[in-house]
Amino acid sequence: DRLDDLVFLRQQRPKEAVNGVHYCLADFIAPQESGLFDSIGMFAVTSGPEIEAFAETFKEKNDDYNCIMIKALSDRIAEALAEWAHKKVRQAYGYGKSEQLTADDLIKEKYRGIRPAPGYPACPDHTTKLQMWKWLEVEKRTGIQLTENLAMSPASSVSGLYFHHPESKYFHVGPIGEDQLQSYCLAKNTTSDLAKRWLPLK
Repeated sequence: DRLDDLVFLRQQRPKEAVNGVHYCLADFIAPQESGLFDSIGMFAVTSGPEIEAFAETFKEKNDDYNCIMIKALSDRIAEALAEWAHKKVRQAYGYGKSEQLTADDLIKEKYRGIRPAPGYPACPDHTTKLQMWKWLEVEKRTGIQLTENLAMSPASSVSGLYFHHPESKYFHVGPIGEDQLQSYCLAKNTTSDLAKRWLPLK
């Protein structure tokens, strides 16, 4: 069913282009007509609701400092899980087996591949999460729920997509035009009014 296809947005404004290239995440997946095998991965990790509940116990005592520190630690745990899971994926695909990365290299993301998250500059469409949650059974497997605005709960959660292409990079889509909006609506089988809620428009 093509309505289950992932739909990504392409840069349109000259100021968003890199070296004259208007990027789209789909550029980092081999086209079907190439005959090459390629894949895209997905993930969702969380530090769990228990840490948030623990933080709330300090908030109830008006201990804002410890509440904030525990929530910050919870965020770092979720980010560490995302980093660990990405390393496992790189190793599973083979190209990460020879990595000899320092902590500083990891911080600077000096490894092959990217893991953009829906709602962030390269993938601003939050509705991609709906597909991820369906395909990965995220709520059933992890307990992470999506709010009405498609935010993750618990908040200390990270989700995203895996791209393996050696030249894949992060970029900022920026606002799109009416032409791309209409193409998007057709591909997603949605209305312009609904799409405008989620997409960066000129």
